[in-house]
Formats: sequence, structure tokens, C-alpha cells
Amino acid sequence: MKTLKALFLAASLLGLAGCASTGAFFDEASTTAKVKKAIYSEPSLKVMDISVSTDDGVVELTGMVNTRAERLKAAQVASKVEGVKRVKNELKVGK
Repeated sequence: MKTLKALFLAASLLGLAGCASTGAFFDEASTTAKVKKAIYSEPSLKVMDISVSTDDGVVELTGMVNTRAERLKAAQVASKVEGVKRVKNELKVGK
């Protein structure tokens, strides 16, 4: 009986750990979507080639923009989105 209880407890704990990581995944996906929407909604950035990824609240911007001002603007827009802890701006300037 003790073995059965121990197995049940272990299975329950593993199930809870899986739920926590699933929740984190959806939080990060939601943050990524919000940042993409905010960048796309910014008229000066709408047509830029900007990719967004999120890991533990840290948003990484990659891709190409035309000017340093656009690079800075993208980071500013991303940093104002709810759920963003920090922005890692890897955008390249060029045409």
C-alpha cells in the first residue's frame, strides 16, 4: 500500500510540473504575440522584417531594419508590452 501511495504521489508531482511548464509556454507565446502585434501596429515598423521570440520574459528581436532609429523604436515598442522583462535587440541595420 505504501508503494502505491508513493507512486501516486510521484505521478501527481510530475503532472503538476508538466502543467507549470505548459503554462509558461503559453505565457511566452502570448507575450511574443503581443510584441509582434505592437510592432506591426507601429506605422514606422509595419513593413520591417522583424522576428520575435520570448524566453522567460526576455524578448529577442532579430531581422533587418533600415535605420538605427527603427532599431531603437522596435526595442522601445517591445519593452512597453505587458509581460516583457527585458529586450535583447539583435536587429541589424541595412537595406
